[in-house]
Order: sequence, then structure tokens, then C-alpha cells
Amino acid sequence: MPMAANDIERLIKARLPDASVTIRDLAGDGDHYAATVISESFRGKSRVQQHQIVYEALKGEMGGALHALALQTGVPES
Repeated sequence: MPMAANDIERLIKARLPDASVTIRDLAGDGDHYAATVISESFRGKSRVQQHQIVYEALKGEMGGALHALALQTGVPES
């Protein structure tokens, strides 16, 4: 069963409450999304570490209900 965009956003915000999260359904099928996640929590972390935090927030849904996620992360501009 596909995963809804608002479920992805809810899981990310549960782990990163300060995050600005934008989700786009790339194929209209509920399986292929692009996400942009901006959070102060990422400051000082490598891009790989930032992505790991987001994937941990998704609680194992990657490869299951969520087939593909194109991920962009960053810190807020000051």
C-alpha cells in the first residue's frame, strides 16, 4: 500500500520538530516522492548524516510502503 505525503511529513517532523518539510509526489502513484527537509538540527552534520537522520525518522518505511525518495537536506539560511 502506498504511503501518503502527509504521513512522510508527519514522521519527519516527529523526529525533527523544527524542520521545514516539502514533499512532492513525482509519479502520482504514492510510491515515488521528492522531499526537501531544512532543519537547524542538521547544522555541522555532513550530507550523509543529514540523510541518515531523515531515513531513521521514516522508521523502516523505505523499500516498503515508500518505494523511492529523492532527498534534499540543508540548514536554514541565516
